[in-house]
Amino acid sequence: MRAVRIIDGAPVLERDVEPLDDGVTIKVVTSSICGSDLHLVDGGLADGMILGHEFCGVTPDGTAVAVEPMAGCGGCGPCEDGHLSHCVTGPAFYGIGLPGGMADEVTVQPEALVPLPTGLDLSVACLVEPLAVAAHGLNRARVSATDRVLVIGAGPIGLATAAVLRHRGIGADLSARHPHQQEAAQRLGASLTISDGYDVVLDCVATSESLAEAVGRVRPQGRVGLVGTTWQPAEVGISTCMKEVEILPALAYRCRVPGRDFEEAAAALAAGPDIGDTLITHRFPLDGCTEAFATAADRASGTIKVAFDI
Repeated sequence: MRAVRIIDGAPVLERDVEPLDDGVTIKVVTSSICGSDLHLVDGGLADGMILGHEFCGVTPDGTAVAVEPMAGCGGCGPCEDGHLSHCVTGPAFYGIGLPGGMADEVTVQPEALVPLPTGLDLSVACLVEPLAVAAHGLNRARVSATDRVLVIGAGPIGLATAAVLRHRGIGADLSARHPHQQEAAQRLGASLTISDGYDVVLDCVATSESLAEAVGRVRPQGRVGLVGTTWQPAEVGISTCMKEVEILPALAYRCRVPGRDFEEAAAALAAGPDIGDTLITHRFPLDGCTEAFATAADRASGTIKVAFDI
């Protein structure tokens, strides 16, 4: 089979890759590039890997599925609660260590399979994973329908957060830098009018600057949901203490148990067909992997999410 492997810091299409034989082998339909993939490549941490943790496909019996790209021991407290990212023996990630979905096929544990709603277009179902990240971030920040909410950042996770908020019937303002991001935010129901005194601010950028803005705009004793990932250390100023702001980081999603975040994410995507058209701005075949990664890294040019059609 074909697969995109990172070699010497660059994506390379290999044509004679053997899938793992321990689990269920999925025929991949679409797989998308995450910002974390770019960080792994830039940091020299992805060499030798087949990336891709945002993907969907079809099982041997024809079932359309998304895949929770994590595996844990299954027996510790965090695993039993669905928090595989906190497995006490150490989680494993498809696309980060284990072979991922930027390939014709990928083999995963059956527990990772999430059947998709009937009629959901598989060409956009790779978005279930980032939408699940957004859902978990909202849950961690305890967002309710009575909260005034601000989303900072209109990259894929910020826009996914806006989409899940809309699915829950919760209005939100959104801070977006680029015109194409502003247009996308409005398509997903967010307002671009920004003020102060929010009950909850969702930081989907996770830098010192965005965190400072979040703390500045949230009300005293309000909540800041850190939905983005701090790839570099982020400073927290004295205002966080003076305002008694609660900072609530989020990582990945709740898996496998009833109420798994992937199920809500898939429902949101099925109910909002405009989400796929809004977030996926560029598509490439696997053999266009070099251009695909370059496009994904160029946010200012109009890129939101790049997907491989496989």
